[in-house]
Amino acid sequence: MENIKSYVQQHKDRFINELIELLKIPSVSADTAYSQDVIDTAEAVKESLSKAGCDYVETCDTPGYPIIYGEKIIDPNLPTVLVYGHYDVQPPDPLELWTSPPFEPVIKNTDIHPEGAIFARGACDDKGQMYMHVKALEYMVQNNVLPCNVKFMIEGEEEVGSASLAWFVERNQEKLKNDVILISDTGMISNQQPSITTGLRGLSYVEVEITGPNRDLHSGLYGGAVANPINILAKMIASLHDEDNHITIPGFYDKVQELSAEERAEMAKAPFSLEKYKNALNIADVYGEKGYVTNERNSIRPTLDVNGIWGGYTGEGAKTVIASKAYAKISMRLVPNQDWHEITELFTKHFTSIAPAGVTVKVTPHHGGQGYVTPIDSIGYQAANKAYTETFGVPAIPVRSGGSIPIVALFEKELKSKTILMGFGLDSDAIHSPNEHFGIFNYLKGIETIPLFYKYFVELSK
Repeated sequence: MENIKSYVQQHKDRFINELIELLKIPSVSADTAYSQDVIDTAEAVKESLSKAGCDYVETCDTPGYPIIYGEKIIDPNLPTVLVYGHYDVQPPDPLELWTSPPFEPVIKNTDIHPEGAIFARGACDDKGQMYMHVKALEYMVQNNVLPCNVKFMIEGEEEVGSASLAWFVERNQEKLKNDVILISDTGMISNQQPSITTGLRGLSYVEVEITGPNRDLHSGLYGGAVANPINILAKMIASLHDEDNHITIPGFYDKVQELSAEERAEMAKAPFSLEKYKNALNIADVYGEKGYVTNERNSIRPTLDVNGIWGGYTGEGAKTVIASKAYAKISMRLVPNQDWHEITELFTKHFTSIAPAGVTVKVTPHHGGQGYVTPIDSIGYQAANKAYTETFGVPAIPVRSGGSIPIVALFEKELKSKTILMGFGLDSDAIHSPNEHFGIFNYLKGIETIPLFYKYFVELSK
């Protein structure tokens, strides 16, 4: 694979333009107004896999959005790599905070990306990172250096919980049979220091509804005499953390695995500047659970956060009203061993129990998933590390991620395979936020690095 760098440079402009065209399609899975766009994106992915060299590609219907499956089997006796990615994206809101339209991709230079970055919704999460694998396959096929079999499974519901993916995997275990699963939906420490994500947090996502009186009331005539659902909701949410920012739900920490001092010391070796972290977010100080540093709070510790809260009058001017209802969306990031179903049940029981008699509580679970840890002594991890070392010039550092990819635990349960998370994004890429972007360097470096994973995985598997 000596000519991979020259191949990437030779086709650089085409690779970038192809990704830009894919990013123009607003494949927002959470909003039914974009349903046709999501389906159109699936077809675009299908076409790209065919052109890249898959011998067989199909659109697989599911109860939700389709899954695109593709494969190139060169020898059934050789190892098989299953590539997972997703073609759906987060909603672009709030639109007014974007410096350019979210579905009109533009390339801009930044301090972190002096070679330019593509600004668009889905640029990093996950269209850009998914498409690296498509172009890596193209290189291996065109240059006759594909060393093993490869399968692709690209879904369209990752941003809304992957319900149809679970349905699909359970029914297609033979089709999806593999020796290792490869995903690029995570990040790395920096463009100088690659890292491999070895742990993911789980997730429990719920919506709560507090109901007081049977209608909105005049705040002068009824204020102080009946429970105000917005006030009550605010107090209930505030009570979910104590003065040490420890979550107060009974039983919440029962299965949390405490890392040893040695493991925490290894984590601390990853380069991290607290001042740069604060400056990048324009905050005066960090905030979190007592007894843990920032890189532990956002990776190896569970959390509870309000993702949205609303109720009452929010229009222009004043309206003196006590709302009948108040709502909030709440996510809990979980660590390995915490079961998301159990945590959702604990939350529901506790949140209902702390409500005063003047209101009623409804908790609606949305979606969730288990946490995951992959061992660093596996063949897959070693192959990824050798690939990063060759292209970046330094070994990768194993890191735990604060994010959640619920389907990783599902894959291990159903397909009995370990997952390797080869991410090329950066924390500063603003995924799920306005002005999401993906560095040109990162995109092309991913295409350069991924074929080496195949090479070393086959070599180490012998």
